[in-house]
Amino acid sequence: MKWFSLAIALVTSVGSAEPGRWALQYDTPAEKWVEALPVGNGRMGAMVFGGVAEERLQLNEDSVWTGGPHDYAHPGAHEHLAEIRRLLFAGQQREAEDLATREFMSLPMRQQFYQPMADLRLKFEGTPVADVTDYSRSLDLSEAATSTSFSVEGLRHRRTVYASFPDQVIVVELEVDQPGQLDFVATLSTPHDRHEVAEIDAATLQLTGLVNDAEIGSGDVAEGQVRFAVALRGVATDGECRVAEGALRVTGATKATLLLSAATNVASYKDISADASARAMADLEAASRRTPTAIRQRHTEDYRDLFDRVTFSLGEPDAGVADLATDDRLVAAKERPDPDLAALVFHYGRYLMIASSRPGGQPANLQGLWNQDLSPAWGSKYTTNINAEMNYWLTEPCNLGESNEPLFDAIQEVAEAGAVVAREHYAAPGWVLHHNTDRWRGAAPINAADHGIWPSGGAWLCQHLWLHYLTGGDEEFLRSTAYPLMKGAAEFFAAYLVEDPRNENGWLISGPSNSPEQGGLVMGPTMDHQIVRDLFANTIEAAERLGVDEDFRRQLAELRARIAPNQVGQHGQLQEWLEDRDDPNNKHRHVSHLWGLYPGDEITPDTQDVFAAARRSLEMRGDGGTGWSRAWKVNFWARLRDGDHAYRVLDGLMTLTGSPKSSHNGGGLYANLFDAHPPFQIDGNFGATAGVCEMLVQSHRRTADSERLIELLPALPTAWPEGKVAGLQTRDGFEVDLEWRDGELTTCRVESLRGKPATIVLGDRRQSLRLDAGETLSLDRQLKPL
Repeated sequence: MKWFSLAIALVTSVGSAEPGRWALQYDTPAEKWVEALPVGNGRMGAMVFGGVAEERLQLNEDSVWTGGPHDYAHPGAHEHLAEIRRLLFAGQQREAEDLATREFMSLPMRQQFYQPMADLRLKFEGTPVADVTDYSRSLDLSEAATSTSFSVEGLRHRRTVYASFPDQVIVVELEVDQPGQLDFVATLSTPHDRHEVAEIDAATLQLTGLVNDAEIGSGDVAEGQVRFAVALRGVATDGECRVAEGALRVTGATKATLLLSAATNVASYKDISADASARAMADLEAASRRTPTAIRQRHTEDYRDLFDRVTFSLGEPDAGVADLATDDRLVAAKERPDPDLAALVFHYGRYLMIASSRPGGQPANLQGLWNQDLSPAWGSKYTTNINAEMNYWLTEPCNLGESNEPLFDAIQEVAEAGAVVAREHYAAPGWVLHHNTDRWRGAAPINAADHGIWPSGGAWLCQHLWLHYLTGGDEEFLRSTAYPLMKGAAEFFAAYLVEDPRNENGWLISGPSNSPEQGGLVMGPTMDHQIVRDLFANTIEAAERLGVDEDFRRQLAELRARIAPNQVGQHGQLQEWLEDRDDPNNKHRHVSHLWGLYPGDEITPDTQDVFAAARRSLEMRGDGGTGWSRAWKVNFWARLRDGDHAYRVLDGLMTLTGSPKSSHNGGGLYANLFDAHPPFQIDGNFGATAGVCEMLVQSHRRTADSERLIELLPALPTAWPEGKVAGLQTRDGFEVDLEWRDGELTTCRVESLRGKPATIVLGDRRQSLRLDAGETLSLDRQLKPL
């Protein structure tokens, strides 16, 4: 595993610019963690509080976890599989769950927790908070930088914080506008008990530590095995910089530069033999050889290459609204129109993805990259019955294919662990992942039998592999990475599906399983069948394109035809289970049986009865729920072609929560726009961005002869009468730019990246595309070429 470093540079050349249009902005420092502003380089993150007399940067590194390498499989669990199924078929659910709890679950029953690493504090002695004027702090999404500025007794302070991926550094720039008036003390601390701070040389401190032992639940205690090192060095200042008494002091300066590097002993999910201190010092030395100006330039070029690929705006912003502090803006938007707020939330999701998922690092977890708690909610793990997947819905349409690389690396690792689980728990080939995994790639069912035994997490993740190929068309990726993983997941389900003895149709069903977090352990949940049909179809098509495994293709096609189909129930709803027992008053946050509507593609206007049933199910479930649940519903309503309803749910998500300024307590956004489950989960941010994409462009359908349909503005809400978007990507490699006014398309530009045929669709109008790779076509509102 590649390590990373964090650099803090303080210079005068940056930090004076006002934030641009796409910025979060505030007029007071953060008091709570969910008010602080996030920066990240994919490997390390910092939450910046913007304090006056004391600045805090709460630091994370993505390999700092409790525990260590571990095989979670339960040897011999498969010996009880037949009996668990017999009990479920006999209606003895409690007995089946009791047996599964004793004999079928992960060892131990729980997985490990993502951990905070350290804190950097900068104390500005003699700075009277009571005399502060003209305070502002912001996060400029276009520059990936936070800024804090204020005046104290006529002295103007400026600070900027950003995270550089190319140099694996986070940069903090501090300056004052009067010579020699900058004095501060920098210290490092950690919430982990076993640590020490050493003075390396006259300008360098190093904090080393060992992750705490942790109670992870069910009576299990995980011994801390991850070691980390953080090194702080003063490298450039026009004042005096010295290390003494466990602190770094800068005095008599106008500007200063610090470098902070960090690393762990985690070499891979199976190996913790790396030297954390040596790694940290190596990165510190490398960062020290670059000037702050060079670091900033490389950061800006790298970040904007990603962020500038997509643009989106909804008319000209109202200055009276756009100038408000962001938390006040969330409140004000409920009283007067602020369509640009939705665009800000859209861009924030893209920013958070770039900041939390870059090649060489770990995938974005439940909190992305940022966590200050030793016992975070749900362990801040990877929950694969919706949350981990929702994190990555935006990557392909938002032209951020590189951000998938950590996810794909993790899938390859979890497939190795999942092959052991497939063998021990199901006596099956291939690989399987249940509803959670962690840094050590646990794949066995955890927590409790009634929701932990859900074997479709790996199959769902395979959809991301296929969509990445469909969008980018990388044949080598398909051959070497995607298809082997898809094939392994399909091999598992080919062995796992079982004929249902309760009906005469010869249907194959999934089980033991559950409809995530509802109904307990069952046989035949609808969601499983939709996911497995999708997996089999994609694996068949991938094998055809590669010209391999003809016999296996035939086997999958035969099995797929026998999987229990979607069922319409007594309320006109899409049934969540084979049994018609949906409760019309059930408002649960999971709407898992609509997976085939989104992110799947088997429920479309071409399947009218099931399409209508999906709508009925969504109406029954309601518009409320947690942040991520609302985000999923935005995507559902977009697929249902109801833009106003999609916007209604999105507007509900864009509600200030957890603040004295609002009485709202859940399913909204915190002051820093983090998704409030509550508590914080980042999937709602990512899911909302994906939902906006679905409202503007859809490409999941094909014609009868398998030609791609690119549908323009399929769910445009009346709340967005004008706007423009550029750079959205579709399946089969098209890039789409749109502009509309008065709710009607004015112009469209389509570029073919792969030379595939397609049909552009706008309402009842269609235009065939036959473009060579690299060729562009512009269309008017009638879809006529310009």
